[in-house]
Amino acid sequence: MYNLLWGILFVLVNFAFYLVCYRLFGKKGLYAWVGIATVIANIQVAKTIAMPFDIVMTLGNTMYVTLYMTSDLLNEKYGRAEARNAVWFGFFTLLMTTAIMQMALKFTPATGDFGQEPLEQIFGMMPRLALGSLAAYFISQFLDVRLYSWIRKYYGSRRQMWIRSNGSTMVSSFVDTLIFCSIAFAGLYDLRTWTEILLTTYVGKFVLTGAGTPILYIARSFKFAEDEPVQPAKTSDDSLHVS
Repeated sequence: MYNLLWGILFVLVNFAFYLVCYRLFGKKGLYAWVGIATVIANIQVAKTIAMPFDIVMTLGNTMYVTLYMTSDLLNEKYGRAEARNAVWFGFFTLLMTTAIMQMALKFTPATGDFGQEPLEQIFGMMPRLALGSLAAYFISQFLDVRLYSWIRKYYGSRRQMWIRSNGSTMVSSFVDTLIFCSIAFAGLYDLRTWTEILLTTYVGKFVLTGAGTPILYIARSFKFAEDEPVQPAKTSDDSLHVS
């Protein structure tokens, strides 16, 4: 029960930071969130937790859901091209982090060093986790951007954002979960545990997607100068024109 209650607070804190990041930094904040969330999610996913009824879950689900929220918000307010750019940015961030940390682990530690072992435990799994995450992220995020744009053709009003956001995310997050669990965890756990992780991870994302919908509406209501269309500058000819 402790993990469930702490998990609710954990989700609320994550969503609060998401809103603050966007409120303070605008569109740049969303790009920054994509980079941070991509890395943190792949560190958290190495930890499994026990929930009520002996359900085994991995961490990282909340951060993954905020990635879908970010691409949906960018798609909603700034267009499909911005959403695609954010996906590429997250892909590059994860690839860069994996390469740099694998090189860092190859250094011979000094006598008395205490960082090598825990870093190996966290990032030693990262090549496999990163491979699964890169493949899942690349496919599912671009699928989410495409699905969001497609659903928007039929449910395009401002009030119907929950339909296009939840619809696109719930499909693409299942694809993400299936690909990631197949690459990252196949062979590490028995079939029962692997299936449990797959199902609980997806159900967790499903619930978090619904919980994140009000957050997405709040974020969409934020106004920034960059959201306003740029007015063409008045030329000297315009200023001299006499009707």
